[in-house]
Amino acid sequence: MFDPTVFDNLKVAMENAVYDLDNLDSCINITQRIDRLEMSVMAREFGVQFSLREQPDVTAELRLKMDLNNLAAEILEMEDQTPGCSLLLYFHMKIREIDTQCSRIENILTEVWKPDLRPVQMLSQIYGEKTSTYQNRIELRFSRQINEDQMEDIPELLEHMLLTLTELNKV
Repeated sequence: MFDPTVFDNLKVAMENAVYDLDNLDSCINITQRIDRLEMSVMAREFGVQFSLREQPDVTAELRLKMDLNNLAAEILEMEDQTPGCSLLLYFHMKIREIDTQCSRIENILTEVWKPDLRPVQMLSQIYGEKTSTYQNRIELRFSRQINEDQMEDIPELLEHMLLTLTELNKV
């Protein structure tokens, strides 16, 4: 019999909650999904990307990762280790005014999330294209891992993501 890992349990809970927002609540559209097993390093990764149904220009992405050390600690039931997963959040949007908009974006993320780690914004533009817009990939990292103890926090996490999407669409 297969015994699900912390990763499997969190993945199913997050996936169900996000799909409920799409299928039942009809407030988001899921635009991409990742379910990956990296055999070379024995790591797991799950991701789902979505946007607000009425405002598709800004997307949010939730990523859950578990590395070999955490997977081994759980499977081998190592007493001195608490297995967990990394949670990363990304927001993707186009901007024109780097200084003004990036500052507003950082303020929004700081206000909504009150993060331990500063949000990272990575701007990109296709070389040679005559455009005045940049693609902004905003990364929100957390200073600790999560496990099944945080399962009840998933609805609140998604509420914060929806609020962030709403606010970023105003930038």
